[in-house]
Amino acid sequence: MEFDPVDKILAQWQQERPDLDVSPMGIIGRVTRLARHLEQALQETFSEFGLTAGEFDVLATLRRSGRPYQLSPTELFNTLMVSSGTMTHRIDRLEQAELVQRIPDPSDRRGTQIKLTDKGFDVIEKAVEAHVNNEHRILNGLEVSEREVLIQLLRKFLVSFEK
Repeated sequence: MEFDPVDKILAQWQQERPDLDVSPMGIIGRVTRLARHLEQALQETFSEFGLTAGEFDVLATLRRSGRPYQLSPTELFNTLMVSSGTMTHRIDRLEQAELVQRIPDPSDRRGTQIKLTDKGFDVIEKAVEAHVNNEHRILNGLEVSEREVLIQLLRKFLVSFEK
């Protein structure tokens, strides 16, 4: 069995505070460390397309929404779980890069929709392919059966927060 830096932390706590059950630190610590590694590995691919992870998320959300590839800012920030201010900033940057455009909402004269431009569509098509390839590369260290178990466990854990 291989050991990781979290094992050292757990051993130190066991030595210093044997009265505490620090086993949750093993899970939370590893998930936290993995999140940092994953963010870095994913950002490397997004950077190839001049995007941040947040900008990629906006473009990907518009793309996967299907034709006509447009959503309201509210639909975007609810889907991506960010504040309206964060969403406005992302949309502004993407609009400056001509990847999205604000258009009037046909069902609400006061509202707007955020629509992928042709350039934005082309960028997200290439970026999402590179992203999926990168995710496959990242997960190469796990067998298919291990991935399936991990998916089920992570789903169960996530659902406990998002009920």
